[in-house]
Amino acid sequence: MREALFIKKNTPRWQQFESLAAGRSASNPDTLADLFIQLTDDLSYARTNYPDSQTTVYLNNLTAKVHQSIYRNKKEEKGRFVKFWKYELPLLFYSVHKQLLYSFLIFMAAVIIGAVSAAHDNTFVRLILGDGYVNMTLENIEKGDPMAVYKSKGQLDMFFMITLNNIFVSFKAFAYGIFVSLGTVYILLFNGIMLGAFQYFFHQQGLLLTSVLSIWIHGTLEISAIVIGGCAGLVMGNSILFPGTYSRLDSLKIGAKKGLKIIIGLVPIFIMAGFLESFITRLTEWHWFFKLSIILLSAAFIVYYFVIYPIQLNKHASVDQ
Repeated sequence: MREALFIKKNTPRWQQFESLAAGRSASNPDTLADLFIQLTDDLSYARTNYPDSQTTVYLNNLTAKVHQSIYRNKKEEKGRFVKFWKYELPLLFYSVHKQLLYSFLIFMAAVIIGAVSAAHDNTFVRLILGDGYVNMTLENIEKGDPMAVYKSKGQLDMFFMITLNNIFVSFKAFAYGIFVSLGTVYILLFNGIMLGAFQYFFHQQGLLLTSVLSIWIHGTLEISAIVIGGCAGLVMGNSILFPGTYSRLDSLKIGAKKGLKIIIGLVPIFIMAGFLESFITRLTEWHWFFKLSIILLSAAFIVYYFVIYPIQLNKHASVDQ
């Protein structure tokens, strides 16, 4: 369809939306929903067929205005909290799976770099982890309790300290995305290299399996939170680099809002990781079966909720439409 015909055919509906966005007309929720769906369809069509046209820019801006108008006047529904975790957050993650994959790959590359560096340089572990931590751990190994560091403080104090630290690291991975994603990449690289060096250090001591079965009780959720926080940072950073048909400022606002929702979604994971590290990881006498069960359940939850469930939910949403 030629652009002129496309404009002529749809102008009356777009004028309805302009009235809606300006607050000059009112309509029932079903009508608004139908009109909004039609508008987003028009925008998709214009992006495909007239990507550099002023029509596409116009529809993009109109869609944003109408969306804000609808949700500004919308009464808060009951069960909003449940709907956020059950629908809104998973669907958001479906839309940012590409950034989540990039965050994971960057982090894993850093882990490999850390492990390889530790294997070829005997001073690397001390450089990354610090002499104090390395010396303390070696002393604990000599005493027969390599994981004693997790028993050195009171459980409740440790819980609050660890939870706050996890929040800080993940929020930093998100906030540093403002530096066009480079800050987020730095945080992912730093933490990944530290993890790789840390695990190789225990491998050198012949305690790799022991460390994995203890540290990853909480580490599965903790490391996942860092990667997901990195995803939030990449979402915000990429919104600056690739604004599409939005202005760079509007694109940043959208990216920052998405990233902040992702960080809010991590709060239960921060709390659970802090609980496991403070109350469970210290139970080094537990049978390996129970430790492995917690690790696998944690990993299964992360993969299902942040990867598989969003895909399933999106398929159902597409079918319903």
